[in-house]
Amino acid sequence: MSALKLFLRNQRAGSAAEFALVLPLLLLLLLGTIDVGRYMWNVGQLEKATQMGARYAVVTDMVPTDLYNYSFATAGGIPQGNVVPQSSFPGVTCTSDGTTASCTCYSGGNCAFGMTANSTAFNNIVSRMNMLYRGITPGDVTIDYAWSGLGYAGDPAGSDVNPIVTVAVSNQPFKPLSLGTLRNLGLPGTSHSLTMEDGQGTKGN
Repeated sequence: MSALKLFLRNQRAGSAAEFALVLPLLLLLLLGTIDVGRYMWNVGQLEKATQMGARYAVVTDMVPTDLYNYSFATAGGIPQGNVVPQSSFPGVTCTSDGTTASCTCYSGGNCAFGMTANSTAFNNIVSRMNMLYRGITPGDVTIDYAWSGLGYAGDPAGSDVNPIVTVAVSNQPFKPLSLGTLRNLGLPGTSHSLTMEDGQGTKGN
């Protein structure tokens, strides 16, 4: 009986038992802190990659090739030198199924020019973004060409319109270490807009 009492009163392993109870909480706190840092880093990198994509998009080939080649003066009936009105160019959205790009006129708008999409130009923009943030696929990216009021009908040096180009990316995963990377919380979608510059070429700074 005395031996049992001595065993019950023995506290030599008390510290180890307390540490074992606290260890899971410490690990969760440590991994949670790392996850917060990883999340903020990934969000910042994704935003920077989107900015790089937008910059590349405005100085290289337009994805909607028909828009670049369309003369609003000759085919659109707008007097030479006049600003192309928004009714004639409501805007274009370009997406990809992963391999082939496609462009559509903004909902409710009427685009007189064709909707031929340059898949190579689209994929080049995505590749540019992947230089900073790997894992972005063409299916994750949307490129909008919106009316800006810049440019003029019959411009002999390039596109009659200089649209606002918006590159947006979504569906990027984020798996926290604190959840064993089993659950995908995802990163917020991000976008960046710039006004079209050259709209032709294959290299950007």
